[in-house]
Amino acid sequence: MISNKGWKSGCLVPGCVIFFAMILCRESIAVAANPAAAPVTAPAAVSDRSGSASNAGLLPLKAALFGAIRDGAGYAAHVLLDERGKSRCDYHMVQGKWHDYEPAWHTGQIIYALVECYRITGDDSYLLAARRAGDWWIGLQITDHPRLEGMVRAVHGDQIPHIVFATISDGSAGLFRLSEATGESKYADTAASAGQWMLEHMYVAEQRLFYDVVDPGTGEVLRENSPFWPGKEEQGLFDVARPNNEGSLYKDMYEHTGNPEYRKIFLGLCDGLLDYQDEHGLWMDFMPNDKASGYFHPRFNLWYAESLLEGWELTGDERYLNGAAATARFYAKYQQADGTFYYKNYVSGKINRKSICGSAVAFAGLIWLRLLEAGAGEEFRDNVEKSVQWLLTNRYPRDHADENLAGGFFETRVRFINDRVWIVNRDIATSFALRFLTRYLRWIEQQECD
Repeated sequence: MISNKGWKSGCLVPGCVIFFAMILCRESIAVAANPAAAPVTAPAAVSDRSGSASNAGLLPLKAALFGAIRDGAGYAAHVLLDERGKSRCDYHMVQGKWHDYEPAWHTGQIIYALVECYRITGDDSYLLAARRAGDWWIGLQITDHPRLEGMVRAVHGDQIPHIVFATISDGSAGLFRLSEATGESKYADTAASAGQWMLEHMYVAEQRLFYDVVDPGTGEVLRENSPFWPGKEEQGLFDVARPNNEGSLYKDMYEHTGNPEYRKIFLGLCDGLLDYQDEHGLWMDFMPNDKASGYFHPRFNLWYAESLLEGWELTGDERYLNGAAATARFYAKYQQADGTFYYKNYVSGKINRKSICGSAVAFAGLIWLRLLEAGAGEEFRDNVEKSVQWLLTNRYPRDHADENLAGGFFETRVRFINDRVWIVNRDIATSFALRFLTRYLRWIEQQECD
């Protein structure tokens, strides 16, 4: 069991010291994988063909991918998830402590990642951990509140003590995948129940938006003032409601239940995304983007692009594919030569390099790869490869001195809270990396078959 104190006996150099030392060495950080790590044998679930020089040349890459996937999956199962199955979320590298940050969506993404790792390796321990996390997630269902029955108590947690739509939908995809993998419908049923509650109480049909926030005490949907804009006296609809298609919740609900109404809602949200998408391929009218400053969030727009790809797979409608490609094309401009993606980027081209977003490296890689698979992403092939190499290079070795980091993937977010530096390594770096690398491994396997 990993304690929140985080240091092995005899450790002299905390992660934050290592981090700042690396900043002095180079602007783009590389936390090298452990070269002494034992090689990982490919599981039976994925073949190990070597019948040609081309295929033989892939073997070192595949071995590196298997090693990274197994290290990351073990880290997710045994470190990121606590004894209840909840994600520990953000690891403060100065304090050596974990801090909650939207645990429902962070836990849901770990579930998603572990299910994908189970599918590609056949390792039952990953599915067992995902099931433990799923049991925690469905335990959030509200059964004792007259206005919130059927909803889940997915509180944001980062100075926002409210239930947030995206805190549910960003994690819900993992619950549906877990039900598919286990045959137990209770995980998808709970996510679908919350989706139905939000459809009944939070949907703004004419604008194809959902309100963002629910008061967990009163059950009231906040329609006029959002806690995300505490200093903004006059708030309009776009301040309190968004397309909220992250996680493609209603597509998953349609496929789980067969109810065509959910398909209609999902595709309506996709159509709305195309209407709201700007010339950059982004959705700057909605937070956490900031239209006034030109700041765009490193993952937010990728969530919407992913939902458009889901819409294309469901319908074959090329408009959705083109919309996702527009987002991917803009993000490609901000990937650095070595694959790095930073947390704070602006449509003007300005970049703030104080925080590195490993989850965006992986999530953008996932979108680029899916476009490549769809036959619409040849222009992104180099971006995919840069993301893969960055993730293989920038991860913590299994024998890292701090057990809270050992085996995980790299992401730092630096903020200032109460006049103190707040620097964390985030769990989502590992979740998105595992989702991307498992899909990439399947893709190169398919290339071998072809």
